Amino acid sequence: MENIHINHFAVITAAVSTFLLGGIWWSPIMFQKAWKEECNFTDEFLKKSNMAKIFGLSFVFSLVMAYNLAFFVGSPDINAAMGALYGFFTGFGWVAMGIFIIGLFERKTWRYMLINAGYMIVSFTIMGTILGAWK
Repeated sequence: MENIHINHFAVITAAVSTFLLGGIWWSPIMFQKAWKEECNFTDEFLKKSNMAKIFGLSFVFSLVMAYNLAFFVGSPDINAAMGALYGFFTGFGWVAMGIFIIGLFERKTWRYMLINAGYMIVSFTIMGTILGAWK
């Protein structure tokens, strides 16, 4: 097995980056309105949600994703550019394609799938950049 180094602070930072991106991605300046329309969500419905549970579990899942990606980019010869590339390939080739497959069977719109897949592609690219740069 090759020499893998995991920087736990970089992993936590990468996981937090998904929250920062999500705050922008699903804000009124980006995709909030379109996403709410595609999900048939109202403001009243969203206000009734257990946001502490949603954000808490989302952070746990983001940590799992960041740790998983860290094993792929943990080689000492991987830098920020390679980390970004591997993150992009992960987000596009695995996660986005998975979202598209599930979306097709669930009869979701292309707009819905592109909003969610786009977020994951950008998230993994940022995480890969962080993990590749911060050894």
